Amino acid sequence: MDKTLLLLLVITVCVFSSSAQLSVGFYGRTCPRVESIVKRVALDKFKQAPTSAAATVRLFFHDCFGCDASVTLASTPANRAEKDADINKSLAGDAFDSVMKAKKAVEAECPGVVSCADVLAILTRDFVGLTGGPTWQVKKGRRDGRISRAEAATANLPGAEFSVNQLLKNFATKGLNLVDLVSLSGAHTFGFAHCDQFSSRLYNFSSSNRMDPTMSSSFASDLKKSCPIRGGNPNLVEPFDPVTPFEFDNAYYKNLLAGRGLVTSDQELYSDRRTRKLVRLFSKKRQRFFNAFADAMDKMGSIGVKTGTSGEIRRDCSRIN
Repeated sequence: MDKTLLLLLVITVCVFSSSAQLSVGFYGRTCPRVESIVKRVALDKFKQAPTSAAATVRLFFHDCFGCDASVTLASTPANRAEKDADINKSLAGDAFDSVMKAKKAVEAECPGVVSCADVLAILTRDFVGLTGGPTWQVKKGRRDGRISRAEAATANLPGAEFSVNQLLKNFATKGLNLVDLVSLSGAHTFGFAHCDQFSSRLYNFSSSNRMDPTMSSSFASDLKKSCPIRGGNPNLVEPFDPVTPFEFDNAYYKNLLAGRGLVTSDQELYSDRRTRKLVRLFSKKRQRFFNAFADAMDKMGSIGVKTGTSGEIRRDCSRIN
């Protein structure tokens, strides 16, 4: 059997096996109000800081190339944790705060029962819904990991400058396919990126093109005002979708059609013929995007989970028991 096919078969079996141990009603007897408790925290946090929604979804993405809440663990003198990896340094504090507040509220009613990984999964679904996006049933039963290493995040997560080839390869190692890639990328319909994640597209794209030729010239001009080649504010961010930056809709795909994708990996989805058809479809059919996104989130939420007696149920999401 071809080695690549064998690898994908093993990944598929592992994902299916993990998913089979999760269930929507996992806490039906032990913490029946867990979803309503988390939803209340999400509502309160969203009112205080609307950017928490996109930030928490991004946190879930960064955790769920192995959904065990390892990304919420703090570093120790002896270990540099995932959250402090270079690729994770831009994760917003509001996302971590959302998880900590939700976990604290759940612990007050059901101590030692619900994992941080499940809290994060429920929060993510709720924040997507609060911003106008789809909803889905969250399967639960994940347990929390006890190991968090910065190098694992660097090795697993896709980069902002990835090509479609690199993205497909990266997603395939986790049992995710082309439809999952295009639909999950649609989470960039809200949220923000720092200038250093896309400045090479403006000033230093290649030896033959100083600016990325796939980028709209008017869009590039706007970005250059905020992100100059020298002397810019390193903390400044730009919205992935400048039209509706706080709403979960399908404007992201419409932007790609107009050459207004912010980072390379976004615009590549329209430049590459393998993914272009789906970009066009999702730009026209919002519900098709929503359905595909919900399905992909359900699938991604089962990657690398710990169940049964593996891992632990942390009392505090920032440290192991």
